Amino acid sequence: MYIVTVKFHIKPQYLADFMPAMVQQAQDSLTREEACTQFDICISEADKNLVFLYEIYKTKADFDLHLESEHFQAFSKKVVNWVDTKTVETFYLS
Repeated sequence: MYIVTVKFHIKPQYLADFMPAMVQQAQDSLTREEACTQFDICISEADKNLVFLYEIYKTKADFDLHLESEHFQAFSKKVVNWVDTKTVETFYLS
């Protein structure tokens, strides 16, 4: 399994717009991509503008396809100006 974590720090004035878009992105990934088996959205207890994603794909190639998907591309373009920082890390489940 291929694990992807993402930390978004959202500009405060855009948090109310970002969260529905993020929820839709998670739903799209889970329903449109058979190889996406988990997509969790977490909000920091200490900083409501810090959003953490935990995603599981069957393989790295499946995640690469996710990045090329129409729904991901549309989401990415929509939120790019709402995000202060974005950090992506990837792991293999042992």
